[in-house]
Amino acid sequence: MTRYKILDELLSNKYHDYSLNDLTEEVNRRLDDMGIMPVTRRCIEKDIAYIEHEGPFMADIDRYFVPIYDNEKQKSTNKMCLKYTQPSYSIFKKPMSDDEKYLLSEALSLLGQFDGLPNLDALERLRIELGVSKERKIISFTKNPLENKNLIGALFSAISNKQVISITYKLFGKTNVEKEIFLYPYLLKEYNRRWYLVASAETDNKLLCYSLDRINKVIPHPNHKYMECKENLDEYFEDIIGITRYANKNIDHITFWVSDKSKDYVITKPLHDSQIHYRGTKETSLKEKYPELQGGAFFSIDCIENYELIRELCCFGEDLLVLSPIHIQNEVYEKCLRITERYLSIRNKK
Repeated sequence: MTRYKILDELLSNKYHDYSLNDLTEEVNRRLDDMGIMPVTRRCIEKDIAYIEHEGPFMADIDRYFVPIYDNEKQKSTNKMCLKYTQPSYSIFKKPMSDDEKYLLSEALSLLGQFDGLPNLDALERLRIELGVSKERKIISFTKNPLENKNLIGALFSAISNKQVISITYKLFGKTNVEKEIFLYPYLLKEYNRRWYLVASAETDNKLLCYSLDRINKVIPHPNHKYMECKENLDEYFEDIIGITRYANKNIDHITFWVSDKSKDYVITKPLHDSQIHYRGTKETSLKEKYPELQGGAFFSIDCIENYELIRELCCFGEDLLVLSPIHIQNEVYEKCLRITERYLSIRNKK
């Protein structure tokens, strides 16, 4: 019955094309996760025959051919795949109970109050079918409008269903030049009012972030084999501010001072999760070392240097001074110096 449940899910998946070998591999992967011994291809073949022709199910299953692209041989071959004739069919399908309808209605009512979430058509249809009205908004998020409104929905589906995609992407600094890239999509991430797709390229598996406002088209490729992310994405972004992570840079322990004007803001809205507000002996020691800094508070964060970090440290102007390490202090100093020089060049012009 466990195998039937897994096969039922795979045969109703409209985003993937599974051959008998693919079904055997995926069923065994899931059985292994549950601590159950793997089965043979012949066993899966018999399971499918039972679901299709015997017992209480009598399911309609299509057999069809799809092209499979071989990266190494640079050519396509055909493989026979299996899928329910009706993608919404399930041998375990049953009507929703009144309690389940009520809980789902409540959840949809709450989701409907979040301005800024992608407007997925399936969610809207479900809301209408359940008779959930649109209430006034209680929570609102700032959002960066995209020219292509369906982009987030398409990427969300590709990530959820572990589907290889190709995108047409405008190269940075070359707005008229577009490049087609085949990707394994892993995560949609928002930073500073901009959405990014975290994915690795099919060619070299290098993990990168692609800005959604530079993606023009998303095409799913179910005939390409999907590769799982080798990185723990929670940990991948743990040591940085923003979305840019350089492989050749180590974590810096950054100490900085914030004026009385801005210290409460920094206390209540930390620059990074690692932020420490120094008090007691450490604070006294830093005040003795920097007597010219009157009032304020001392902090530290542990981050890998990137563009977003330097920009964050600069955005407070004179109210935040980097004390160490010296190379981060120099980066901020040089950036502030360039800003000053530019202002000096225009100050006397009308």
